[in-house]
Amino acid sequence: MKILHTSDWHIGRSLYGRKRYDEFLNFFEWLAEIIEKESVKTLLVSGDIFDTSTPSNRAQALYYRFLTKVAASGCHHIVIIAGNHDSPSFLNAPKELLKALNVHVVSSITQNLEDEVITLKGPSDKPEAIVCAIPYLRDRDIRMVKAGESIDDKTTKLIEGIKKHYTDIGKIAKETQKKYGGIPIIGMGHLFAAGGKTVDGDGVRELYVGSLAHVGKDVFPHCLDYVALGHLHVPQEVGHKGHIRYSGSPIPMGYGESNQEKKVVIITFDGRSPKIKEHPIPCFQKLERICGTMPDIIQKIVEEKSNDSQAWLEVEYTGTKIAGNLRQRIEEAIKGTNMEVLRIKNKQLVDRIINRISTDDILDNLDVNDVFNRLLDTVEVEDNQRPLLIQAYEEIIKTLHEEDKNAE
Repeated sequence: MKILHTSDWHIGRSLYGRKRYDEFLNFFEWLAEIIEKESVKTLLVSGDIFDTSTPSNRAQALYYRFLTKVAASGCHHIVIIAGNHDSPSFLNAPKELLKALNVHVVSSITQNLEDEVITLKGPSDKPEAIVCAIPYLRDRDIRMVKAGESIDDKTTKLIEGIKKHYTDIGKIAKETQKKYGGIPIIGMGHLFAAGGKTVDGDGVRELYVGSLAHVGKDVFPHCLDYVALGHLHVPQEVGHKGHIRYSGSPIPMGYGESNQEKKVVIITFDGRSPKIKEHPIPCFQKLERICGTMPDIIQKIVEEKSNDSQAWLEVEYTGTKIAGNLRQRIEEAIKGTNMEVLRIKNKQLVDRIINRISTDDILDNLDVNDVFNRLLDTVEVEDNQRPLLIQAYEEIIKTLHEEDKNAE
């Protein structure tokens, strides 16, 4: 049995306002070809299907067109779990219709834990594998809030709640396995494993308040023969365990990922022994970050031009002299090429305008936590009063992110 593991598609994501639908379309066409070429029988998608909880019509069209195409090929099953960017109710709405295409969607935990244990059967109706399809576990799903809890108490409860859920699902899978002999058990999840690698600008949100609950490999039951994870965009193993992996995102989410090789993971089972192979994904749109003085920037653009580059550029001027006509000179340099400038950062001009304030203090470069910390500085909140205020603020922000706008 051959399985393909992918995740973190983030369909609909833009980059500095530039739509990226062509990249997603090219990726889906490539993925469908790989599934057919490699004779993949099961596709696992480990969360963050869409970039927002309210995806555009075009993003939805790409999603459903791809599922229909793959379901009509030799791929017998598609298993999809929700990530923290996804709306559970949105993913769940067409669940019964998609089931007719052997597309199994698990968008949130339910009262019946058996809903997260899926037995995959071949064309002759013979069971071939068991999938523990565990979606992103929201704080409220796994932890009861009590007054007066410390941050450490909450962290402990979160990790215990995640581990208990995986353990309970693993027990159900083991019982199911006894009925069918030694077929493999595959886990799926969308979470942040301790020691996981991230890169600047990848858009990976912290899943729980205060960067808490980065789980260890011991969270995953020993009965799992392979664990297909989502959330982190860098392809990687967890805790030096080759069978516990993040496939990573299929396209770079920002310039911090521009030089990163993207991959899908193909797993071939012979009995319960997985043979794991990473398959590189082509680059569908080159991203190029250029930093330096004006001569450095122009020289790099000339080099790109000589290679007939079609890159999207992020340019940062770091020279000591004021370059007020920076944008004009860059636009002239790329004239007649297929390159496109998505962002220009001019540190010297910004410093001159806002005086003592550094570029790091521009609202565009701050996240919601930075803004709140600056508010605390402004009103001179004492250091010993800050932890609880920050914790309460982060819980509010987390609630806003997790609000399912499609639920009603």
